[in-house]
Order: sequence, then structure tokens, then C-alpha cells
Amino acid sequence: MNYETIQLEMRDSVCVLTLNRPERLNALTVQVANEFKAAVHEALERGARVIVLTGAGRAFCAGGDVREMQEIAKKDGRLEAFFDEPLRVLNEAILLIRQTPVPFIAAVNGVASGGGCNFALACDIVIAAESARFNQAFIKIGLTPDCGGTFILPRLVGWKRATELLFSGDLISATTAAEMGMINSVAPDDELMNKAMAMADKLAEAPTAAIGQIKMLLDASAANDLASQLDLERKTQIESGRTKDFVEGVSAFLEKRPPRFVGG
Repeated sequence: MNYETIQLEMRDSVCVLTLNRPERLNALTVQVANEFKAAVHEALERGARVIVLTGAGRAFCAGGDVREMQEIAKKDGRLEAFFDEPLRVLNEAILLIRQTPVPFIAAVNGVASGGGCNFALACDIVIAAESARFNQAFIKIGLTPDCGGTFILPRLVGWKRATELLFSGDLISATTAAEMGMINSVAPDDELMNKAMAMADKLAEAPTAAIGQIKMLLDASAANDLASQLDLERKTQIESGRTKDFVEGVSAFLEKRPPRFVGG
């Protein structure tokens, strides 16, 4: 498939998806969200075991494209159209990140604002350049958050810090974001992709079927009580025990050699 707003590059079993609207700071649109979803499916069909998400130019993503949303509302003739279609497809994209059973790594190369911030935080691992900045910009224009910000952010930084960030819309540095647990780590600007790809290569060699199950378990833990989570862990461990990777992992351990996982 040909994409206008996304670049897809396969590097062995790692797929790099680049938001590609640098002239608009990679702002999110209906087209971006739809092409992102299509690109994820294409990456999986081409054997991707890890997906790295980054942005073209000097920004990761500036959030929703307000100009496009205004045009949609004007064309449709009702205020609700400003939100309906854009939020529907963006929500589908966020769910796709969380429900796809491979690791997603966000390599945040610049500003990640509003929905762009939450797009990054939805990924399993977030590595940011030193020059990257994060904020929940919605309050700046009188809006409540989208793209899972009120769900994901308090689980990363705690209720009180999330409240302050969401109420204020303050811009914070990558270092501050790492210190408060919002992201995993910070890299020098010119080393960002090297660090992200090193992590991606490491995970691509891991038992990615088990990683997919771990993603599901972590998400389920947000709503489960301990007994329910223990029962789900038992079921998924039985499932992972039936995989080729488990057989290989045990064999490698007993034979004192590195395992060769195939992701199934």
C-alpha cells in the first residue's frame, strides 16, 4: 500500500513507522490514523515482531490537527463533527497499539503534545531524545483529553501528578518525564534511533508471543482484582507453555546455550 502520511520501513523483523507530516509537526488527522492502522496490519503481515514509532522532522506529534477538525465541522454543519470521525479513528489506533500482541516502542524525537503525547504513552516502551518535550495541551484550548490520556497518564505518574499535568497543560522536558516515570529513558538527540533500534532488536529476538500475553495481562490488571488476575495469569501461562518458544527456552536452559525464539 502507498502511504501519504506514514512511512513504513522493514528492518528484518523490526518495522519502523514514521509519522510523516513534518510541515504540520505530524499533527494527527483522520488520514494519519487510518494509514497508521493499515501500516500496522501490513507490518504484521510482513513478519514484524516489533514496531518502532517516531516522527519526521523536528516533532514527534503536535496532537490533533485542529484545522482539519474545523474543516470537517464546517462541511458537516454541526459542532459534533469536529470530534466524531477524528476521535473514532484515533481511538481505534490507540486500541490497536494496546491490543496488537507485539511490542511498540515510541522513539520521541521532538515535541509530543496533546493526543501526540498520549499516542506515545500508549506504546509499551517510550524512549525520548534529550530535546523532546511532553504536554497535555488540551486544557490550553478548553478541551478535555483524548487518546487515553486520563487512563494511561495516572497509571504512569500517579493521580496527583497526572492531575497537575492535565489541569495545567505544562510542557515538561524528557528528563523530567523520565524522572516521574512517564517514559522509560532519554537519549542524546543523535543517538535516539540507535537506542530505540537496539531495544527493538533485543525484543525481536525475545519470545514475542509471551510478550503479547504480558501486554494483555498488564492491561487487564487495571480492572481486575487479585484473584481474577491470578486466574488470568494461570490461564495465560498454560497457553504460553504450549508454545514452541517455551520448549526452546527450556531446552536452551538445560543445554546451557542461548535460546533461538521464533515468536510462537
